[in-house]
Amino acid sequence: MTFGESIKTCFSKYATFEGRASRSEFWWFFLLTCVGGYIPVVGWLFALASIIPYIAVSVRRLHDTGHCGWWCLCPIYNLVLFATASDEGANEYGEPAE
Repeated sequence: MTFGESIKTCFSKYATFEGRASRSEFWWFFLLTCVGGYIPVVGWLFALASIIPYIAVSVRRLHDTGHCGWWCLCPIYNLVLFATASDEGANEYGEPAE
């Protein structure tokens, strides 16, 4: 998934906590939120507008690795899970993300 596709997908699924998100979708959106937060004056507005999509894509990314979305509450372990390869084929959260 490219940078543009990732951003478009994350904002179109603004508060969708169901389904799965690929590694590229998560990491491109993570990069945008990190860089967007440093924009002078509007950075805090951007951060506020992107907090719900960030949590949603995080939960979908955890679903892609076969884990429950509640693992978002364990920040250190999240880095490992976010970098983990996706489950092959369908899992209990649905088909693999495109």
